[in-house]
Amino acid sequence: MSQANATTNHAVIRRWAEERNGHPAVVKSTKGKRGGLLRIDFGPKEEALDSIDWDEFFRTFDENNLAFLYQERTATGRKSRFAKFVDRDSVEVSAEGEEDSGDEDSEDSESTESERSGAGTAREQQRQRH
Repeated sequence: MSQANATTNHAVIRRWAEERNGHPAVVKSTKGKRGGLLRIDFGPKEEALDSIDWDEFFRTFDENNLAFLYQERTATGRKSRFAKFVDRDSVEVSAEGEEDSGDEDSEDSESTESERSGAGTAREQQRQRH
């Protein structure tokens, strides 16, 4: 079974996204509300997302006390795009300097709809609680 990791390390998050050709984004309809709902946009460009720079992305990430829950590989060993943003207090965060990027082979250009739409779901639930 595939393992999910949690981190707050900006370098790990950026590396993970860029290895998958991902870019920082925010849901347009939420922009300005505590920074908005963060997403990693893997393209093609989604109409509902606005691109942002990494500085804005991580400022919002930290201000909202988020952690990044992600998977390096799928159960079949392919590079995974599964990720979502969760409240830091709801997960055990990995030691900051110990994450490894894993194997660099077999770029997985496929992702399931649940992988693409799953990112941010926990964040939306957290916002509803506040």
